[in-house]
Amino acid sequence: MRHRNCITVYRRTWQKRRRTKKMSYCFGIDIGGTTVKCGLFTTEGVLLEKWEIKTRTEENGKAILPDVAETILKKMEEKGIEKTEVTGVGVGVPGPVVKEREVQVAVNLHWGYTMLADDLEKLLDQIPVKVGNDANVAALGEMWKGGGEGTKNLIMATLGTGVGGGIIVDGKIVTGAHGAGGEIGHACVEPEETESCNCGNKGCLEQLASATGIVRIGKKIMAENTAETKLHLDNFSAKTIFDAYKEGDSVAKQIVDKFAEYLGTALAIFTCVVDPEVIVIGGGVSKAGQPLIDAVAGYYKEHAFISCKDTPIVLAKLDNDAGIYGAAKLVVA
Repeated sequence: MRHRNCITVYRRTWQKRRRTKKMSYCFGIDIGGTTVKCGLFTTEGVLLEKWEIKTRTEENGKAILPDVAETILKKMEEKGIEKTEVTGVGVGVPGPVVKEREVQVAVNLHWGYTMLADDLEKLLDQIPVKVGNDANVAALGEMWKGGGEGTKNLIMATLGTGVGGGIIVDGKIVTGAHGAGGEIGHACVEPEETESCNCGNKGCLEQLASATGIVRIGKKIMAENTAETKLHLDNFSAKTIFDAYKEGDSVAKQIVDKFAEYLGTALAIFTCVVDPEVIVIGGGVSKAGQPLIDAVAGYYKEHAFISCKDTPIVLAKLDNDAGIYGAAKLVVA
């Protein structure tokens, strides 16, 4: 509520300032498989308004970019914002991105190779557009105005149905030569794994540290364990496991410890490569809160290089808005 009141006060101030001083704006767009999240920001990073539109993926998603352009232009007209006042439009997409302009593929949107920036700029009468992978963009958002605010170097792990990641070095997203920078969920952490990940490999972090991965670990431990537990396989999820863990359940502790060992050890390896100032944990699994952070931090400190042992691990702060914040940051110096 306090956050909403601050936004309301800023909007009133913004309206007064607009009458006396020209302001600069940007848009942050986060394209998902179901909805497109949209945000209007000042270039200082203040979110003025957010809204959503439906993602129309039929016919290979050909309506998605026209819909995005339409909603941006309508918002500009509604707010009386001139084209010259818009610094640019940042877009996050669920797929690998090259040169902040080209999308290699976006399966959830039914897109193949797409010159997204060029196409959207044409629809927006040449307002500048930059594009990023959605997980990388979320990391950028957390660096700018979230759990990593005030830093320029971070690793973000997003723990949901899968494991997403983003790496920021010197304030910029690490995308790599093929747009695969930050794909931490597909680092191999269990060479003995026999089941395949969705990527085709075996033993990926995503198989063991995602919401579904925690359940996989849990079912295996439950099958091998005769100890009394509050857990029941007919109501078994990452949430119920962490709830039982917080209540001191011994079986839940074994499950969380194994999950934390995989994630903490993997993060220790990643920090040897990029030496971040902070590690941010987000996604649905992070709702478990500080107990999750404490469990992961224990294994992280055990395995991290001496110079990185004190790197803080913190919870993400922007929740579902990280994508629009990060997308907006793409076009802000």
